[in-house]
Formats: sequence, C-alpha cells, structure tokens
Amino acid sequence: MARQNYIFTSESVSEGHPDKVCDRISDAVLDAFLAEQPEARVACETFATTNRVVIGGEVGLSDQDKLTEYMGRIDQIARDCIRDIGYEQDKFHWNTCEITNLLHEQSAHIAQGVNASDNKDEGAGDQGIMFGYATDETDALMPAPIQFSHAILRRLAEVRKNGTEPKLGPDAKSQLSVRYENGQPVEVTQIVLSTQHLDETMTSDDVRTLVEPYIREVLPTEWISAATEWHVNPTGKFVIGGPDGDAGLTGRKIIVDTYGGAAPHGGGAFSGKDPTKVDRSAAYAARYLAKNIVAAGLAKRCTLQLSYAIGVARPLSIYVNTHDTGEIPEAEIEAAVPKVMDLTPRGIRTHLGLNKPIYQRTAAYGHFGRNPDADGGFSWERTDLAEALKGVL
Repeated sequence: MARQNYIFTSESVSEGHPDKVCDRISDAVLDAFLAEQPEARVACETFATTNRVVIGGEVGLSDQDKLTEYMGRIDQIARDCIRDIGYEQDKFHWNTCEITNLLHEQSAHIAQGVNASDNKDEGAGDQGIMFGYATDETDALMPAPIQFSHAILRRLAEVRKNGTEPKLGPDAKSQLSVRYENGQPVEVTQIVLSTQHLDETMTSDDVRTLVEPYIREVLPTEWISAATEWHVNPTGKFVIGGPDGDAGLTGRKIIVDTYGGAAPHGGGAFSGKDPTKVDRSAAYAARYLAKNIVAAGLAKRCTLQLSYAIGVARPLSIYVNTHDTGEIPEAEIEAAVPKVMDLTPRGIRTHLGLNKPIYQRTAAYGHFGRNPDADGGFSWERTDLAEALKGVL
C-alpha cells in the first residue's frame, strides 16, 4: 500500500537562474533551425558565466548555404534571450557580454544510425530510458509541490517584467514543502523563496513584504496557516544574480523540468535537443500517456517508462505502475499503449506535432503541467487520448 501521510518538497528556479538562461538560449537556437527546416538536427549546449556565453554542439540542415547563414545568427539569438529575461547588469548585460559560437555540423556517424533508409525506419537518436508521470492531486495532473513552486516564480516574473515590481531581479528560486493527508495535499509547511533584488538597501523582511502577497495569491488559501514557516532570502542580500553570481549550463535542472522528484527520471536533459532525440520526445510521449491514463480514470497515479536503443525505431520496453490506484491490471494498460500511439521517434513527432519551433517556451517553469497552446506548444499536455485508451481496454 502506498504511503498516505507525509511531507514532500519540490523546488523550482526562475528564467533568470544561470542554468535556465542556458536552457533558454539552447532552445532558442533549436527553434531557429526548426523554423527554417522542420527536420533540422540540433544538439545545442550553452555555458554562461561573468560577461561570457559559450554555445557549442551539433546542428544539421539539408541546405549547406542555409546552415552557414543560420550560424551567423547565433550571436543575436543569444542576446535576444538575455534581453528578454532581463539582464542588464554591469557584468552580465545582453548587449555587452562576449558570445562564442562553437556549433558545428552534425556527426555523420550519429546521423547514419538515426536517419531513415530504404530498409529501415528512422531510429532513436540515442539509447536511454524515459519516464512520464501523472497524478490527480491537481487540475493539471501534476504533483502539487512542483506545480505550485513553478506558479510562484511565474507570477513574480510577470510582475517584474510588466513593471509592477521593478525592484525584483531575474534570478530566483522557490521551494515548497507540502503535507499530504490520505494521499492528498492539504497544507504547506515550509515556503522558501530566494529572489534577486535590485535595491541594495532591501532586507530579507523587505523582500518578504514585497513577494508575500503574490505567493498567497498563487497558493490555495487553506494551505497557508500561522504554522507555515517562511524563509525569504534567508542568506540576506541577493543583488548579484544570474551567470555573474554563478555559472550556468544547459541541462542541469532536469528535476525542476519534470516532476520535482515525485517520479523517476531517466537522466536525459531536454533543452537544445531536436525531437529525434528520445531524451526529449519520448519523455514528452511518456507524460502524454501517463496523463491520459489518469484522465481516463484508469488510475489516480501513473508512472510510465519507455526504453530505446540508438538506431532502433520501436521502444524496447513499456512499463506502467499505477501505485495501487489502478482500475485494471497494469499489464493490460501496457498492452494497450502501443495500440493507441505509435512510439517510434517518427510516430511520436507526428502524433504530438513536435517538428515545430515550440521549445523556447519550455525552458523555464517546467515542461509539464502547462496548458496546450493553439500553435502546438505543449501538445503532450492534451488529454485527447483518454477515450481511445478506454476503447481498447
């Protein structure tokens, strides 16, 4: 029997966190190439530190002239990201930081295993395991601690960027400890928020006074009580933020990007990778399937694992765990999954419409638990597969 009474904690980081700056740039590069060619191949990594951004990895377009042209746009893509995030610090400014572009053409040896040919379908871009998860404890079918940690930082970013709270800086982290009773979230026991502020005279108490109304606005009213402990900027001043305060790197916030530790993670990062890379696309497919299993009423919680081998199209295994909440045996759900969705790399991309420039928006505040966009963004958050699943079971 799954544990019913406990406290669980998850954290989020803002778009101005150094690692998220790097995720954003990597995904912006990806979007630029996909906008030119939906089948573009991109594996882009970014590193950021004081007054410097370094971009490297592999890219591929069928038109070599276009590839050369797009290589020349990388500098401006990075600057546009940094400016939109809001960095205009002396030692990290969108207009003056040094940007080094080390991107190069995709390896032919990798391409030969991935590309389709006369006698085989397009293979997975790498071996690996990917997990998806869903739970009925929130409307988004996400774990409450990570979902509300994201929501706090999104709200603070909104009021910072629209000018309501100009004293806030781009860099921030949130963390919520949520108490569960009978398997459902009922109370926040600890709230942790560290946010960059641009006014050096502000104390921790001043920052709490500024941010507390927005935190209360986001969290369910009944979850906060006199017993809730608040830790706002517990180390004191936080004026120097972003890559000037701490180096950043693409792919270092994979638990923030997914389920806040409430579910397993296969280990692969998402940002900067085109959807032939199953690290990304199959993780999206796994979330899509797990969410639809819960939305269909087949379980209250669901973990779903997929595994792949490089150059091989079909998944090697499908595993489902409904954590003692399932309405039918897990083996039957496992057998139903490939009947309702083609889980080859090409099948995933086609079903979810992933060959589009929709990835820059995923780089902060979580890849899951978001509303599907009209242009195809966050398509893996749809619940349009629920009836099909029920129909084959």
